[in-house]
Amino acid sequence: MSNDTQVPGNGQAALLQRWESASITTVWLRPGDWYTPAAEALAEALEARLDTAPAAFRLGQARSGAGVGITEAIDDMAVLFKAAGFEAAPIRSIRALCEGWTAGSEPLLEAPVMTDAESGLGTPEYLVQRLAEVYGTAGRLGVEVSTTHALVMVDVSVEATDPWQRIARNAAAGEALRGAYGVGHPMARMGDGLYAVLVERGATLGTGIASLRDHISDRAQAMKGGNLMRQPPRVWIESLPGTHSFASDLVESLQR
Repeated sequence: MSNDTQVPGNGQAALLQRWESASITTVWLRPGDWYTPAAEALAEALEARLDTAPAAFRLGQARSGAGVGITEAIDDMAVLFKAAGFEAAPIRSIRALCEGWTAGSEPLLEAPVMTDAESGLGTPEYLVQRLAEVYGTAGRLGVEVSTTHALVMVDVSVEATDPWQRIARNAAAGEALRGAYGVGHPMARMGDGLYAVLVERGATLGTGIASLRDHISDRAQAMKGGNLMRQPPRVWIESLPGTHSFASDLVESLQR
C-alpha cells in the first residue's frame, strides 16, 4: 500500500494498517488482494465515528467482485471493529456488508430479489419458482414429481444465539451447501439455520444424506463455525406432493 492511500488522517491510516495486518494473520486467505479503497472508506468512517453501514455495503460489493466468500468478508470486517477497540461489529453494518456482497455477486439466480443476503442461497419464493419448472417438465413428460424429486431439509440451528451468530451461521451453512451441491443448484434458506435443497430421487439418495451431514460438519469445523451449528446437523427427506399448488403450500409450512 502506498503512502498516498493514507492521506485522510493518521488515525485512519493507523487503523487501516492494524486491520490489514490482523486480518491477514488470522482470517484472510490471499494477502495480495486484501486492500481496496472500500476498506479505506470503512476505516475512515469508523475512525470518524460515522455510520459505517454505507461503507460496509460498498466493502461487501468490492469483496464479492473480487471473489471473496461471504464468510471471509464477515470475518474480515469483524477484525476491523476489534482492532478499533469494539467488542463486535454492529448488526446494521454486518447486514449492510452482506447486502453489498449479494449485490456485487454475479447473478446466480433468476432475480436478485430472490437471493437471501445472509446465506447467499435462494429465498423460499425462489424455491417455489424452481419447483414450478420441475412440475411443468414432469407434466409434459407424464411423470409424477413425487417419484422423481424431493426436498432435502437441513437444520443446523442452535438455541440462544445473538444476531451476529445467526448471520455467521447462515453464511457458513450457505457456503457448505454450495460446496456440497455446486453453485446454482436449487437451494433456499427457510429460516434461521434451516435450508431446503431440491434433489432428484435415486438409489443413492439415502447415502447422499449421510455424506451431506458429514460434509456440513466438516465445513463448519474448517470455517471455525462448529459452535454456531447443531452438531451433527439434522438432515431429512421431505416428499413432494402431486401438484405445484400443494408444493407451494408445503414450502410455506416449512418456513420459520
